[in-house]
Amino acid sequence: MNFFPIHWRMAQTSARGLNVLALCLCAFISSISCAAPQQTEKAPQEKSESDKEKKLETATFGAGCFWCTEAVFQRVKGVEKVASGYMGGTTKNPTYKDICTGLTGHAEVIQVKYDPTLVSFPELLEIFWKTHDPTTLNRQGADEGTQYRSVVFFHSNAQKEEAELYKKKLDEAGIYEDKIVTEISPASEFYVAEDYHQNYFNDNPRQGYCRLVITPKIEKFEKVFKDKLKK
Repeated sequence: MNFFPIHWRMAQTSARGLNVLALCLCAFISSISCAAPQQTEKAPQEKSESDKEKKLETATFGAGCFWCTEAVFQRVKGVEKVASGYMGGTTKNPTYKDICTGLTGHAEVIQVKYDPTLVSFPELLEIFWKTHDPTTLNRQGADEGTQYRSVVFFHSNAQKEEAELYKKKLDEAGIYEDKIVTEISPASEFYVAEDYHQNYFNDNPRQGYCRLVITPKIEKFEKVFKDKLKK
């Protein structure tokens, strides 16, 4: 009775005023009790997701058809996200139809978000170079054109140096009979490919190209990189 003396005096002269005050107090108490728990529950989750995003790094590779490359890197421990798309050209907002002309300058690529505490960039480079033929210019198997070129798009000077060093060591070691033609270029604007290109192999494992080309590549990859596979 000491908290709201003015309101209580008003209530004494008007029963209607008392009813209004009671309704206001109930609404006020209800709003506090409903809002507080929601804020408490959401805050830790939002902070956790933000922290996780901050520690992820980005890598972008072109190794022929992005359906194949996407399927490989999706299975790598420490890789959180893989998106298929286009990079390295001059046309704004290119479509798959544009890319297939070979005239836009873009390469089919996958952009990887990875946790560097679980997989390093040099380890990603190893997987990249061992899961396609980096000695064929603008071609992988039956897929031919500049859009299928072998390329590492670096996102930092450190990535550039590591890619160039790795490429040099592979050439010096004579791992391949022919010279490596992999392009090492600065990352430019990344255009995400159409929805039907995303997660393609996982969604279409029985499609002809997937059975004949991607499945054998995945089987080989899983044998060679057993220690780098997601559980």
